[in-house]
Amino acid sequence: MSRIDAHLHVFAEESAPFPRQTDHPLSPERGETVEKLMSEMEPYGVEQAVLVQIGGTSIEHHAYLRHCVRTYPTRFRGIGLLPQDGNPADHMDRLADDGGIIGFRLSSMGGPADPAAPVDVGSLGALPIWRHAAEKDYVLWLYPGESDARCVPPLMREFPHVRVVFNHIMVCPGQGKFSWDGQDRPRVEVPMPPPTAAALEVPEDGPYPFPNAHVLISGQYAFSNEAWPYRDLAAWHERLLRSFGPERMMWATDFPWITTDPGYGRLVRLLDELLPSLTETERESVMGGTARRVLGFPQTV
Repeated sequence: MSRIDAHLHVFAEESAPFPRQTDHPLSPERGETVEKLMSEMEPYGVEQAVLVQIGGTSIEHHAYLRHCVRTYPTRFRGIGLLPQDGNPADHMDRLADDGGIIGFRLSSMGGPADPAAPVDVGSLGALPIWRHAAEKDYVLWLYPGESDARCVPPLMREFPHVRVVFNHIMVCPGQGKFSWDGQDRPRVEVPMPPPTAAALEVPEDGPYPFPNAHVLISGQYAFSNEAWPYRDLAAWHERLLRSFGPERMMWATDFPWITTDPGYGRLVRLLDELLPSLTETERESVMGGTARRVLGFPQTV
């Protein structure tokens, strides 16, 4: 089985070659390097991974991510971040110019402040980003807030060929619901199923209506009210399986937040715990086949 970890973060100690923001818990002296990641991956046969930018949105803040994808071009693909202002198209193109950064993480859709107001796609703040992603075939890595969830389906209808990857089992954090736990890991207070399931048009039982959309099976530690193996999330995982099918699901660890608890090796066995009904072929899709096909990883390292 070819394994791809489809969402994680690496960063170096803050330095002149690798500047970054140093907000909690990313202290200047902390480093969660790509070499440390590879030492975690290797014992479990995880060959490739998607590195998601952390530590700032500027071009300069992406220096370490760019270094990683340049140094290991067959092993890693990168997902960049977008600043709140400026020219998003220029920013996207500059980061993608090296070839290893294939998409961009997006949280705000720029929807109306009034939750009762209708969604007009033409007035959404994120429209230029989606339009440019469609023009350049960039992937959009979506982690929308609760208030922006209802803006996503209209954008997917407007741009049906943009590859979309919903982060972290499709949870959309609500206002004031995000924090850092006692282990300095993200924590999001959310009931299951997530209250945004209807806004994102996730069916109770049936296929998700947007063929261009995929979902990451990741981040369970941040949403569960139980210790590993997070049994309180099992029903939602089964619903995602019914909606997306294994051919549109991607397994991921969210390294480095999981290094100590529950540990990288346990997450490699996650599907045995929460999606035990998968066949071996279906398991291969979720553990790497989907990411290889959708994100353009080479067949061999």
